[in-house]
Amino acid sequence: MSSSLAIDPSAVVWSVAEAERAEALASRPLLVLLHGRGSHENDLFALAPLLPPRAVIASVRAPLALGDGFTWFPVGEPGLPSLVAADAAVSALLEWLDTVLATGPVGVLGFSQGGAMALHLARHAPERFAASVNLAGFVVQGEAPADERLQALRPPVFWGRDAADPVIPQSAVERTAAWLPAHSTLTTRVYSGIGHSISREELDDVNEFLAANLML
Repeated sequence: MSSSLAIDPSAVVWSVAEAERAEALASRPLLVLLHGRGSHENDLFALAPLLPPRAVIASVRAPLALGDGFTWFPVGEPGLPSLVAADAAVSALLEWLDTVLATGPVGVLGFSQGGAMALHLARHAPERFAASVNLAGFVVQGEAPADERLQALRPPVFWGRDAADPVIPQSAVERTAAWLPAHSTLTTRVYSGIGHSISREELDDVNEFLAANLML
């Protein structure tokens, strides 16, 4: 799978030092963090101390510059990114993952646009991901190569959000709510009052989900 986009490996923030990384990736799960639109790799990495300590965490920078931050796909109508652009970002992520050489289970956790990417990765390569976490994100509109396989595989997915999220449009929420039950083994939680953010209660639920599905 080729892409005109590329992940900058020097911008990936790791929880394990390079000298110890190969050994760690041979015996521990890898958890890939994907930030939201206009953010950066250090944003979600700030959550690393609150995530399962056994996981090797890699927080990845999106490939497109946007203001002072980065984005996975060009900004368009909220909740309706270009399918072609989302596919290109997935290609870049999978090409980067090929270089990581993780031999244990791989999970992915994304926030907002990164949550959309977490789901879209599974729609291209579901066998590569043991668990996906979508926080305040959505499923990209349109068909993806592995959608039919997902209906049979039903991989574990955690979807956390606030019903009154002011950023993600209701149409995208409804699309996601219709799509996920048919394509995943779904754990869904609604957190009142958090808006477009992540709460400690939500992280506690995410940790429980990851412990069960990444064998942490």
